[in-house]
Amino acid sequence: MDIYAVRSNWKINSHYFDSLIKFLPTVEQNKINKYLKWEDAQKSLIGKILIRSIVINKYGFKNKGIHFSINEFGKPYLKDIKEFNFNISHSGEWVVCAVDTRPIGIDIEEINDFDFNIANNFFSTEEYSDLMNQDKMNRLEYFFDLWTLKESYIKMIGTGLSKGLDFFTMKKTSDNIWTNGSDKTYYFKQYNTIDGYKTSVCAMNKNFPTDINTIKLKQFIKNSMNSL
Repeated sequence: MDIYAVRSNWKINSHYFDSLIKFLPTVEQNKINKYLKWEDAQKSLIGKILIRSIVINKYGFKNKGIHFSINEFGKPYLKDIKEFNFNISHSGEWVVCAVDTRPIGIDIEEINDFDFNIANNFFSTEEYSDLMNQDKMNRLEYFFDLWTLKESYIKMIGTGLSKGLDFFTMKKTSDNIWTNGSDKTYYFKQYNTIDGYKTSVCAMNKNFPTDINTIKLKQFIKNSMNSL
Protein backbone atom coordinates (compact mmCIF):
# COMPACT_ATOMS: atom_id res chain seq x y z
CA MET A 1 0.00 0.00 0.00
CA ASP A 2 1.20 3.49 -0.88
CA ILE A 3 -0.35 6.90 -0.35
CA TYR A 4 0.64 9.97 -2.35
CA ALA A 5 -0.21 13.66 -2.01
CA VAL A 6 0.41 16.59 -4.36
CA ARG A 7 -0.22 20.16 -3.27
CA SER A 8 -1.88 22.17 -6.02
CA ASN A 9 -1.25 25.58 -4.48
CA TRP A 10 -0.34 27.55 -7.58
CA LYS A 11 -1.47 27.57 -11.19
CA ILE A 12 0.49 25.44 -13.62
CA ASN A 13 1.47 27.55 -16.61
CA SER A 14 -0.36 26.86 -19.85
CA HIS A 15 2.63 25.19 -21.53
CA TYR A 16 2.93 22.44 -18.93
CA PHE A 17 -0.84 22.14 -18.49
CA ASP A 18 -1.34 21.63 -22.22
CA SER A 19 1.57 19.19 -22.37
CA LEU A 20 0.27 17.08 -19.47
CA ILE A 21 -3.34 16.96 -20.60
CA LYS A 22 -2.27 15.49 -23.95
CA PHE A 23 -1.21 12.32 -22.11
CA LEU A 24 -4.89 11.65 -21.37
CA PRO A 25 -7.59 10.19 -23.64
CA THR A 26 -9.74 12.73 -25.44
CA VAL A 27 -12.77 11.94 -23.28
CA GLU A 28 -10.85 12.78 -20.10
CA GLN A 29 -9.36 15.90 -21.69
CA ASN A 30 -12.84 17.14 -22.55
CA LYS A 31 -14.09 16.60 -18.99
CA ILE A 32 -11.19 18.56 -17.54
CA ASN A 33 -11.62 21.41 -20.02
CA LYS A 34 -15.28 21.79 -18.98
CA TYR A 35 -14.39 22.89 -15.46
CA LEU A 36 -15.14 26.57 -14.92
CA LYS A 37 -12.40 27.09 -12.31
CA TRP A 38 -8.75 26.44 -13.07
CA GLU A 39 -8.29 25.02 -9.57
CA ASP A 40 -10.80 22.23 -10.25
CA ALA A 41 -9.40 21.48 -13.70
CA GLN A 42 -5.86 21.37 -12.36
CA LYS A 43 -6.65 19.04 -9.45
CA SER A 44 -8.51 16.69 -11.78
CA LEU A 45 -5.54 16.71 -14.16
CA ILE A 46 -3.08 16.05 -11.34
CA GLY A 47 -5.08 13.08 -10.08
CA LYS A 48 -5.32 11.46 -13.51
CA ILE A 49 -1.67 12.05 -14.35
CA LEU A 50 -0.56 10.87 -10.90
CA ILE A 51 -2.23 7.48 -11.20
CA ARG A 52 -0.80 6.96 -14.69
CA SER A 53 2.69 7.75 -13.41
CA ILE A 54 2.24 5.25 -10.59
CA VAL A 55 1.16 2.50 -13.00
CA ILE A 56 4.13 3.22 -15.27
CA ASN A 57 6.60 3.12 -12.37
CA LYS A 58 5.12 -0.05 -10.85
CA TYR A 59 4.54 -2.12 -13.97
CA GLY A 60 6.62 -0.58 -16.73
CA PHE A 61 3.60 0.22 -18.91
CA LYS A 62 3.74 2.74 -21.70
CA ASN A 63 1.22 5.53 -21.20
CA LYS A 64 -0.71 4.57 -24.33
CA GLY A 65 -1.02 1.03 -22.99
CA ILE A 66 -2.85 2.13 -19.82
CA HIS A 67 -6.59 1.62 -20.02
CA PHE A 68 -9.10 2.44 -17.31
CA SER A 69 -12.73 1.50 -17.03
CA ILE A 70 -15.45 2.18 -14.45
CA ASN A 71 -17.77 -0.07 -12.48
CA GLU A 72 -21.55 0.33 -12.46
CA PHE A 73 -21.28 3.03 -9.80
CA GLY A 74 -18.60 5.03 -11.60
CA LYS A 75 -15.54 3.89 -9.66
CA PRO A 76 -12.53 3.67 -12.01
CA TYR A 77 -10.22 0.67 -12.18
CA LEU A 78 -7.25 -0.49 -14.23
CA LYS A 79 -8.52 -2.97 -16.81
CA ASP A 80 -5.40 -5.09 -17.28
CA ILE A 81 -4.22 -5.72 -13.70
CA LYS A 82 -6.90 -6.86 -11.26
CA GLU A 83 -4.58 -6.75 -8.24
CA PHE A 84 -3.95 -3.03 -8.73
CA ASN A 85 -6.51 -0.97 -6.84
CA PHE A 86 -6.52 2.79 -6.38
CA ASN A 87 -8.60 5.70 -5.23
CA ILE A 88 -8.19 9.46 -5.59
CA SER A 89 -9.55 12.39 -3.59
CA HIS A 90 -8.99 16.13 -3.62
CA SER A 91 -10.00 19.08 -1.52
CA GLY A 92 -8.72 22.61 -1.11
CA GLU A 93 -5.10 22.66 -2.32
CA TRP A 94 -4.46 18.92 -2.12
CA VAL A 95 -4.80 15.85 -4.31
CA VAL A 96 -4.28 12.46 -2.63
CA CYS A 97 -4.11 8.96 -4.06
CA ALA A 98 -3.99 5.54 -2.36
CA VAL A 99 -2.97 2.31 -4.11
CA ASP A 100 -3.00 -1.30 -2.91
CA THR A 101 -3.35 -4.88 -4.11
CA ARG A 102 -6.91 -5.02 -2.72
CA PRO A 103 -9.79 -2.50 -2.78
CA ILE A 104 -9.01 0.77 -1.06
CA GLY A 105 -10.67 4.14 -0.46
CA ILE A 106 -9.28 7.51 0.53
CA ASP A 107 -10.86 10.85 1.35
CA ILE A 108 -9.36 14.23 2.18
CA GLU A 109 -11.37 17.23 3.33
CA GLU A 110 -10.36 20.74 4.22
CA ILE A 111 -11.59 21.62 7.71
CA ASN A 112 -14.00 24.53 7.40
CA ASP A 113 -16.88 25.83 9.51
CA PHE A 114 -19.97 23.67 9.12
CA ASP A 115 -23.63 23.80 10.10
CA PHE A 116 -23.93 20.75 12.32
CA ASN A 117 -27.69 20.57 11.81
CA ILE A 118 -27.01 19.53 8.21
CA ALA A 119 -25.03 16.55 9.52
CA ASN A 120 -28.33 15.08 10.70
CA ASN A 121 -29.24 14.55 7.02
CA PHE A 122 -26.09 12.54 6.28
CA PHE A 123 -25.16 10.72 9.47
CA SER A 124 -26.89 7.83 11.18
CA THR A 125 -28.82 8.60 14.36
CA GLU A 126 -26.01 7.18 16.49
CA GLU A 127 -23.31 9.13 14.64
CA TYR A 128 -25.22 12.38 14.97
CA SER A 129 -25.68 11.74 18.67
CA ASP A 130 -21.96 11.04 19.07
CA LEU A 131 -21.16 14.23 17.20
CA MET A 132 -23.41 16.48 19.26
CA ASN A 133 -22.12 14.93 22.48
CA GLN A 134 -18.61 16.08 21.65
CA ASP A 135 -17.14 19.05 23.45
CA LYS A 136 -17.78 22.18 21.37
CA MET A 137 -14.04 22.68 20.92
CA ASN A 138 -13.71 19.20 19.38
CA ARG A 139 -16.99 18.98 17.48
CA LEU A 140 -15.78 20.39 14.15
CA GLU A 141 -12.74 18.12 14.04
CA TYR A 142 -14.86 15.11 15.01
CA PHE A 143 -17.32 15.90 12.21
CA PHE A 144 -14.53 15.75 9.64
CA ASP A 145 -13.19 12.58 11.27
CA LEU A 146 -16.53 10.89 10.69
CA TRP A 147 -17.10 12.43 7.26
CA THR A 148 -13.75 11.34 5.80
CA LEU A 149 -13.94 7.89 7.42
CA LYS A 150 -17.40 7.32 5.98
CA GLU A 151 -16.36 8.59 2.55
CA SER A 152 -13.26 6.38 2.53
CA TYR A 153 -15.42 3.35 3.34
CA ILE A 154 -18.00 4.17 0.65
CA LYS A 155 -15.22 4.67 -1.90
CA MET A 156 -13.49 1.45 -0.88
CA ILE A 157 -16.59 -0.73 -1.38
CA GLY A 158 -17.11 1.01 -4.72
CA THR A 159 -20.80 1.90 -4.49
CA GLY A 160 -20.38 5.65 -4.40
CA LEU A 161 -23.25 7.51 -2.80
CA SER A 162 -25.91 5.19 -4.25
CA LYS A 163 -26.80 4.09 -0.71
CA GLY A 164 -26.23 7.45 0.93
CA LEU A 165 -24.04 7.99 3.96
CA ASP A 166 -26.52 7.04 6.65
CA PHE A 167 -27.00 3.33 5.86
CA PHE A 168 -24.12 2.45 8.20
CA THR A 169 -22.61 3.80 11.40
CA MET A 170 -19.00 4.78 11.92
CA LYS A 171 -17.56 4.82 15.42
CA LYS A 172 -14.30 6.38 16.51
CA THR A 173 -12.84 6.05 19.98
CA SER A 174 -9.41 6.87 21.35
CA ASP A 175 -8.06 3.44 20.38
CA ASN A 176 -10.33 2.09 17.66
CA ILE A 177 -12.25 2.87 14.46
CA TRP A 178 -14.96 0.54 13.18
CA THR A 179 -18.15 0.38 11.13
CA ASN A 180 -21.24 -1.81 11.11
CA GLY A 181 -21.61 -1.40 7.35
CA SER A 182 -20.56 -4.98 6.62
CA ASP A 183 -19.76 -8.27 8.30
CA LYS A 184 -16.36 -8.20 6.59
CA THR A 185 -13.28 -6.87 8.31
CA TYR A 186 -12.04 -3.51 7.09
CA TYR A 187 -9.20 -1.40 8.41
CA PHE A 188 -9.04 2.36 8.85
CA LYS A 189 -6.23 4.83 9.32
CA GLN A 190 -6.17 8.60 9.57
CA TYR A 191 -3.29 10.89 8.70
CA ASN A 192 -2.91 14.31 10.32
CA THR A 193 0.26 15.33 8.53
CA ILE A 194 -1.49 17.89 6.31
CA ASP A 195 -2.40 20.89 8.46
CA GLY A 196 -5.98 22.05 8.19
CA TYR A 197 -7.17 18.84 6.55
CA LYS A 198 -8.46 15.42 7.54
CA THR A 199 -7.31 12.40 5.55
CA SER A 200 -8.82 8.95 6.08
CA VAL A 201 -8.09 5.63 4.39
CA CYS A 202 -10.16 2.43 4.39
CA ALA A 203 -8.61 -0.82 3.17
CA MET A 204 -8.92 -4.59 3.25
CA ASN A 205 -5.26 -4.81 4.24
CA LYS A 206 -3.85 -3.32 7.42
CA ASN A 207 -0.33 -2.68 6.14
CA PHE A 208 -0.77 1.10 6.09
CA PRO A 209 2.35 3.17 5.40
CA THR A 210 3.58 5.28 8.28
CA ASP A 211 3.63 8.47 6.23
CA ILE A 212 2.11 9.97 3.11
CA ASN A 213 4.48 10.34 0.17
CA THR A 214 4.19 14.09 -0.42
CA ILE A 215 5.32 15.39 -3.81
CA LYS A 216 5.93 19.06 -4.52
CA LEU A 217 4.08 20.39 -7.55
CA LYS A 218 7.24 21.35 -9.46
CA GLN A 219 8.70 17.90 -8.88
CA PHE A 220 5.40 16.28 -9.86
CA ILE A 221 5.40 18.15 -13.18
CA LYS A 222 9.02 17.24 -13.86
CA ASN A 223 8.53 13.57 -12.97
CA SER A 224 5.37 13.34 -15.08
CA MET A 225 6.93 14.94 -18.13
CA ASN A 226 9.85 12.51 -17.93
CA SER A 227 7.87 9.33 -17.27
CA LEU A 228 4.76 9.60 -19.46
